[in-house]
Amino acid sequence: MLDFVQLEADLDQEERMIRDTAREFVAEHVKPDIGDHFEDGTFPTELIPKMGELGFYAPNLEGYGSPNVSETAYGLLMQELEAGDSGLRSMASVQGALVMYPIRAYGSEAQKEEWLPALGEGEAVGCFGLTEPEHGSNPSAMETHAERDGDGYVLNGSKTWITNSPIADVAVVWARDRSSEDAPVRGFLVETDRDGVSTNKITEKLSLRASITGEIGLNDVHVPEENVLPGVSGMKGPLSCLTQARYGIAWGAVGAARDCFEEARAYATEREQFGGPIGRFQLQQEKLAEMATQITLAQLLAYRLADLKERGEMRPQHVSMAKRNNVRTAREQSKVAREILGGNGITTDYSPMRHMANMETVYTYEGTHDIHTLVLGEELTGLQAFTQQ
Repeated sequence: MLDFVQLEADLDQEERMIRDTAREFVAEHVKPDIGDHFEDGTFPTELIPKMGELGFYAPNLEGYGSPNVSETAYGLLMQELEAGDSGLRSMASVQGALVMYPIRAYGSEAQKEEWLPALGEGEAVGCFGLTEPEHGSNPSAMETHAERDGDGYVLNGSKTWITNSPIADVAVVWARDRSSEDAPVRGFLVETDRDGVSTNKITEKLSLRASITGEIGLNDVHVPEENVLPGVSGMKGPLSCLTQARYGIAWGAVGAARDCFEEARAYATEREQFGGPIGRFQLQQEKLAEMATQITLAQLLAYRLADLKERGEMRPQHVSMAKRNNVRTAREQSKVAREILGGNGITTDYSPMRHMANMETVYTYEGTHDIHTLVLGEELTGLQAFTQQ
């Protein structure tokens, strides 16, 4: 696999084991059928417990069954899963960074004991409810709300573009607590079998097709007091979760880009035209050289981000740069890889066009490319280009 400046030479034994385990899992269980799943618009749900057995859900957390592996090891895991398909990494990323992380960071002891082992083992599936039909890039304007009612709260509102929601057992829902002064944003653990909860599936997607995406409808849903995440109030809660997830995306996008490169390189050395492999032509070599360079730069950024995260020095702006750059790299290089494959590249027999379509979603979700650009612009100039409520 592409590792031009030998970054993987510095991996420790555990990091190598996690990389190899994930790579073998993808090769054996994902790649043979993922094209069919993409074409059919389905997710291989039978892999959910298997991924739990292998420790693919939030292994960088500590306790409650999680092994607390290094941030580099976690990044490598996300890289290998997304080399299979963005839908696979999205499922693991949501389960770990957007569901298990907030429970671990902000939950009560009872919440941690109830949910973290089950989620970590893949016995339960979680989802994260923040984006709303009218509020995407401006989540602080959310309309979903909670009001005190006896021994708990009643929730009303709707969330959309929610990975895993149609198959989720629990949703981490962010809503404004209208019973408190200034209506702060609070996190609620909402079991999806409660009365008033609906999780309709979103169909007819042209991107991220091998992923289960849906909505969360909340119609007078009663949840007890013990379902409130007690350790956080305000937008810090959901935004801190997104920082964790975007870290995984920055690594995962490298995996998608690398897989595109490997497919294109193999094809260029095997496909013969005009009496020899097309990889001998200067135009094709220029494409491969530029692909390898851009992917290597993305790898360097991901590895540096892991170092900063391990030391507790990673800031959201660092993640914005890495997510923005690495997803853009994967988006652009997947197109180049498809070019090298010619007409064969538009079929599900090869991965680049599937990755290309997926990147259109990854480019937009968990902070659009434009919003991350503005985050960096504010950091560099001290001037905010958008207003916050």
